[in-house]
Amino acid sequence: MALRIVPYLTAILVGVRMFREAGGVELLAQGLAPILGPLGVPADLLPLILVRPLSGGATTGLFTELVVRFGADSLIARTAATIYGSTETTFYVLAVYFGSVGIRKGRHALATGLVADAAGAIASIAICRWLFG
Repeated sequence: MALRIVPYLTAILVGVRMFREAGGVELLAQGLAPILGPLGVPADLLPLILVRPLSGGATTGLFTELVVRFGADSLIARTAATIYGSTETTFYVLAVYFGSVGIRKGRHALATGLVADAAGAIASIAICRWLFG
């Protein structure tokens, strides 16, 4: 089974790293900031929210950067930690787990996972603002 998982794991990790290093995450975050800012979504959290469905390791790096920059007890760090714990690495799960067992029709799983990630991020922001803001 490990031999069947390795190609999917390699592909998703290389793809995420290329997207992040090429500046795709920052570009998306800058484009979405004017839309999500008035809704109460801090611009500093956008890269974390965008990367979380792709890679847990990259999200850990972004989370660490936020904690170092703003402090562990800041609203941004607490919200980032809550988002980290209430969302999933959807594309990673689909690529690795679904690929390893041969599931080919994951269309509804992708939509459901992304909606759940969005709900987790929105709820995290609202709850943290209510509790800590």
